[in-house]
Amino acid sequence: MDAFANPYTPGAGTKPPALAGREEELAHFELLLGRLERGRPERSMLVSGLRGVGKTVLLNTFEDMALQQGWFPSFAEIRHDTELRSLMARMSRRALLAMSRVERAKDRARRAFGVLKAFTVKTPEGFELSIDAEALTGVADSGDIEADLSDLLLELGEAASEAGTGVVFLLDEIQFLDQPSLEALIAALHRVAQRELPLALAGSGLPSIPRLAGEAKSYAERLFTFPRLDSLSRAAAVEALVVPAREEGVEIDDAAVERILELTEAYPYFLQEYGRHVWQVASGSPIRLKDVETAHPSAQAELDEGFFTVRFERATASERRYMAAMAALGGGPQASGGIAQRLGLSDPAQTSVVRGSLIDKGLIFSPEYGLIDFTVPQFAAFMRRNFPLGD
Repeated sequence: MDAFANPYTPGAGTKPPALAGREEELAHFELLLGRLERGRPERSMLVSGLRGVGKTVLLNTFEDMALQQGWFPSFAEIRHDTELRSLMARMSRRALLAMSRVERAKDRARRAFGVLKAFTVKTPEGFELSIDAEALTGVADSGDIEADLSDLLLELGEAASEAGTGVVFLLDEIQFLDQPSLEALIAALHRVAQRELPLALAGSGLPSIPRLAGEAKSYAERLFTFPRLDSLSRAAAVEALVVPAREEGVEIDDAAVERILELTEAYPYFLQEYGRHVWQVASGSPIRLKDVETAHPSAQAELDEGFFTVRFERATASERRYMAAMAALGGGPQASGGIAQRLGLSDPAQTSVVRGSLIDKGLIFSPEYGLIDFTVPQFAAFMRRNFPLGD
């Protein structure tokens, strides 16, 4: 069929043509903005899930929603080396520049720029941020990141309230924040929530986020909702497959749909990848089971090379062997002790350095004490298929 009309869009954070199965999260975000704008308390959101379930897509959609409602969104992706004060200064500057264009907010935004200037005085060496304002002495300049960030966010919230709107920070890969930074961020948001100001956070990251947030501050569970994204329900997966094709005048027969759901386990990214490849091999409507079987090898090869291998190649030889041992035990979370035994070791502590390094690289995570899982769906099958233990 016409490659130019192919409606499927596998990509990093690329919005699919049919954002199916995320209605609950979208509804809560709309509620969050609406209540805060009216001076009503509402919990911010920390969305978790494995790679490829659409977390970044959801954040991008949140950004669009905030803009449509006249809010000032500011988006950033956390990295291992992210320094919280520098990050929040840049994001706050972005929001304030947009806010300063609103006539009724100009005066308060000018004061907020002064607080932001003071906040940047205590940034690490080498950080520079152009702010055309005098620093406001005694606010956000103590050098204590928790106190200073609280001052800054309170000022931003007050400015947004005066403008009759709000500010929302959108943070992707939030699990990469170190614990002191996560503590400071949660504490600052807590102060904002106590004042019922229109400032919110929508963050996303791996399934370890709820645990990390709870360890950072005991009141995190009362400050955030923790939606967990996973594979789509059957109905949502069918919608994600069938609706884009139908809009191009193409039907997919039931057997073809069922086979794609089986191969992808209804994970959003995999659905888009298989949809794209099946479209490429199909000769016309309807798309049939034989088209799926024809496309399967190329779709799987694309995932192996472009989705799995790029992550695998970040691992050292010892880390790859550890992952191979995990995969040999099957899919799903595995006990650290069982992985060590599969490697011929008697003590799980002997693998702690390798395990910690893989967690730092975002290749595995600990869903609960003593258990380890891959951050990518179907990664165990990829390892068994291409890098079995012993090779």
